[in-house]
Amino acid sequence: MHVRARTVCLLALCWLGSATVARGQVPRRATADSIGRALGALTARLDSIEAGTCPSGPAVAVPARTGEPQTDSLVGSLETLSRRLEAIRASRCAPGAGGAPAPAAPDTSGDLAALRAAAAAAAGGGAPAPPSPADTTAPAPTEFVGRQRNASALNPEISATGDVRLVARDGRQHDNGVAREFEVGLQSALDPYSSTKIFLTFEDEEVGVEEGYIYWTGLPGRLRVDVGKFRQQLGDLNRWHLHALPETEYPLVYQRFLAPEGLTGVGLSLYTALPVSLAGGTHEIWLQGTTARSDPLYAGGRQPTFLLRLQNFWQLSRTTYAQIGGTFTGGNNDAVDLRSRLGGLDFRLTYRPPEAGTRREITLRAEGYRLHATELGTTTNRYGTFVDLNAKLTRRWVLGTRYDWVEAPRGPSDTEWRLTPSVTWWESEFVYLRLEGEHRNSDLAGSHNMLSLQAVWAMGPHKHETY
Repeated sequence: MHVRARTVCLLALCWLGSATVARGQVPRRATADSIGRALGALTARLDSIEAGTCPSGPAVAVPARTGEPQTDSLVGSLETLSRRLEAIRASRCAPGAGGAPAPAAPDTSGDLAALRAAAAAAAGGGAPAPPSPADTTAPAPTEFVGRQRNASALNPEISATGDVRLVARDGRQHDNGVAREFEVGLQSALDPYSSTKIFLTFEDEEVGVEEGYIYWTGLPGRLRVDVGKFRQQLGDLNRWHLHALPETEYPLVYQRFLAPEGLTGVGLSLYTALPVSLAGGTHEIWLQGTTARSDPLYAGGRQPTFLLRLQNFWQLSRTTYAQIGGTFTGGNNDAVDLRSRLGGLDFRLTYRPPEAGTRREITLRAEGYRLHATELGTTTNRYGTFVDLNAKLTRRWVLGTRYDWVEAPRGPSDTEWRLTPSVTWWESEFVYLRLEGEHRNSDLAGSHNMLSLQAVWAMGPHKHETY
């Protein structure tokens, strides 16, 4: 009991000390309050056992897990301590001679004082809770802990990722070894209200900024606001960074309708989760205004463009999740008399059994788009789609395949399709290797085949960041 109480106290203090500057997260007072109440209730039951009486009432209700690792670690320790307390209560307070308890437990005053201090701190107080009437020992002296940020805490979190590929083609060989991209990510919580992310890329001896934005969360109306350069919320995969994709390249419809590496813009993004639920689902909406550069959409122009996305998520069962989204974006380039409107639907279905979540998963994605463009008085409608299937068979092995089909965005009609089977070996969370084949066919360019070996490695706190 002593060891467990000290463990809970230490975890509580560590969690509380990091709550105000946790990685990019705004503190959640409700979680701290509920943990503080649970610690206080456990303290009261310990007091009762120590005083030789039997605690009454049901076991302490431990807060639910939130998905945040530090918080869940503390909650798990609280659950363990609660179970041990109830076991001791059952053994010492068994029905007998008037329900008399066994002799009092050994002295736990030091542990109890520490638990009271942790409970008071978690609940937002500044001092330990007063001793209960049954407590006959003096509490330990109050220990004051500074919450100021030291010099090292002011430094951003730094991560880096490498993506290198070895390629073999049919016909004439070229670019057989490619350092596809090196990425450096800088992330930091600037203050309790805002955070920032900056991703620099090094490719073909050129340095670029893939993303760099500041964002605020927890605003009125559950609003999140992003300002800067960011990958836009189009479909399910455009937001993902290149090295985190389930295949080595973005889908053909992204490359042909948006840009070779998807759609990125500089501007403002608004996000909120809607306060309604249809069939038990979660519904999210994005509204973005940017100056996105896209040759297929805007012929390289930088006039204002707008994007609207509605995304819906349902947990169908303990093992199955579904997501359906719709995206609309459009803009004009008056210099070349071009008006483009792009609409798309996307679907994702994931099977992930909770008891084997790190070893088994199957995800099916499908997306379809219609590009409506008017250029110099001529209107065209072009279409594109892809279907992607990934199956995680064990902790290390992933099989996947994707089928792409797309029409040329403007100009002469040309249809292109591609099939890319792949097998990925996750050596660890830091390194993975992927062998991928490709068969591509185009009405104008004919067909060709390619085999590539991709090596991706990461260092720092954010491994293979998708966003």
